[in-house]
Amino acid sequence: MSKSILVTGGAGYIGSHTVKQLGEQGEKIVVLDDLSTGFEQSVLFGELVVGKTGDRELVDRIMKEHNIDTVMHFAAHTIVPESVENPLKYYDNNTASTRNLLECCQNNGVSNFIFSSTAATYGIGDGKPCSEESPTAPINPYGMSKLMSEYMLEDLGKACDMKHVILRYFNVAGCDPDGQIGQSTKKATLLVKVAAEVAVGKRPEIYVFGTDYPTSDGTGVRDYIHVADLASAHISALDYLRKGGESTRLNCGYGHGYSVREVLDTVQKVIGGPIKIVEEPRRAGDPPELIANVDKIHNTLSWTPKHDDLDVIVTTAIDWERKMLADKAA
Repeated sequence: MSKSILVTGGAGYIGSHTVKQLGEQGEKIVVLDDLSTGFEQSVLFGELVVGKTGDRELVDRIMKEHNIDTVMHFAAHTIVPESVENPLKYYDNNTASTRNLLECCQNNGVSNFIFSSTAATYGIGDGKPCSEESPTAPINPYGMSKLMSEYMLEDLGKACDMKHVILRYFNVAGCDPDGQIGQSTKKATLLVKVAAEVAVGKRPEIYVFGTDYPTSDGTGVRDYIHVADLASAHISALDYLRKGGESTRLNCGYGHGYSVREVLDTVQKVIGGPIKIVEEPRRAGDPPELIANVDKIHNTLSWTPKHDDLDVIVTTAIDWERKMLADKAA
């Protein structure tokens, strides 16, 4: 029986883009998703099993029936403000469920594990590009829940033969350039997604929190990575592990940033008109600048981004919003 890949959270934003690329390569895929934030129609390849990652009996059965040798673990709650308001929800779903998943991996001899982590593990940072060796100091339960999962994965790696790659995402944005899938998350908080919704009339305005940061234009600067490039980083990480690569932790970004104003200017350029922008005071805990040092991922993986262009990121995000509106109207 040939080996299969289990993709948890594969009906969600980043997971579905990765499933598409895996499927296009001819991989055998099983997607496990409870569809709480994911969408069945986003799963373009493989078999979808509706269920929770924390359901140990279900996960164990999937691993046995499908001869799983690789797990890509995306399933998680990801809304930072919600994690502050309801921390136990995040520790239950993001950390405790990951612990159950790891036990199933150990019991079933899984060889490779690729983990969806976050730059939120770094916290505020020191203003310099974050390397994988930068101190970790999460300032919210979301970031801490992911860091705790990293620790569990690293400890398990020392106790068994399973190798892993931890991918720390910076600001993921954009949608499938082919227009087949995109970011359909309800009540999204990511800047490019929200700005695209404003651009097509789904929201009346966008809020800019902080215009007095020590940056080029006073607004926060972030490292935005196109979701298709992030998905391809997972494919490269899998190839690396299959070729005998050692467990590692890698930043996923482009190594440079754009300010909030630059993003909003690009949105207005793409649609050819203004959007309503409301300026608000800074939010507690928002760093002025958060950029990835990406030397390690380029030195470790055979990964070359193809969509490192703010116009492309914004255009694909707006195209997806327009497609969703058209599909709704049809």
